[in-house]
Amino acid sequence: MNWGEKNIRYVFTSLERSLPLYVESIGYSAWERAFQRADGYPFYHWLHTLDGEGCFEMHGEEMKLAKGMGVLLAPFIPHSYYPTSERWSTIYITYGGASSASIMKALEMDTFTFYEEDADQSFDQLFRDWFERIAASTTLSSIEGSTALYAFLMQLHKFGMFNQQPSLSQTYQTLQPIVTWMERNLSHNIGIQEIAEQAHVAVQQLNESFQQAFGLTPYSFLIQLRIREAKRIMLDYPDLALREVAEQTGFNDVSHFVATFRKKEGLTPGKYRELHLVKMYK
Repeated sequence: MNWGEKNIRYVFTSLERSLPLYVESIGYSAWERAFQRADGYPFYHWLHTLDGEGCFEMHGEEMKLAKGMGVLLAPFIPHSYYPTSERWSTIYITYGGASSASIMKALEMDTFTFYEEDADQSFDQLFRDWFERIAASTTLSSIEGSTALYAFLMQLHKFGMFNQQPSLSQTYQTLQPIVTWMERNLSHNIGIQEIAEQAHVAVQQLNESFQQAFGLTPYSFLIQLRIREAKRIMLDYPDLALREVAEQTGFNDVSHFVATFRKKEGLTPGKYRELHLVKMYK
């Protein structure tokens, strides 16, 4: 579809509101107007600039919303916005649901966040497809709407540059060389300092990047890599002693390997091997 001169708005019925996550409304404002909401909006609210420019105000601060920029608000946050160019065209999505708060918290998008498209992802086509599906079917199911909303939020979480921080996709790309190096050297006695030196960054910056991308410290991520490799070796070489597996995966000794494996996986390496070999040869 082509964005035109006319506003488009779809409002969904209360039947959808039994879902964990549902769309309350979705629309296109060809000529966005000024709004002032002293009590905020009762649903999560996404506002995205397709063309032109606007200004968003909250808590006495003003922020520019140029093309490709958006803002995500939690319910009931006082705010206002208005056009600063002759024409300001926007997409908006409002949504809620019994699990919306927990989902947004898990995605770390539960309060107030600015977003800017990165070079790898534009949401223009995603919005076009969504509007076309709605326009083509008067019976678009609530499940389909919920699925589309969740897909959008995951894309926003992955590609959005939140509050001028790099997107997850950019962080993944930045960390990929050091992750590859860790995979190739996990059998060696390496620690956080060696990883930071290899990445040419300070330890604190390395920790922040890994936490953002994986929710783990670099050392915890290394332990996960070692356990994953230990699982592969144990199943590929059923007769290999656990002492050899521990040496090949960088654990200090077999007792350290067994204790770490049990803590992370909930069972010993020997039991893991036994269970999975039985499944493989049934």
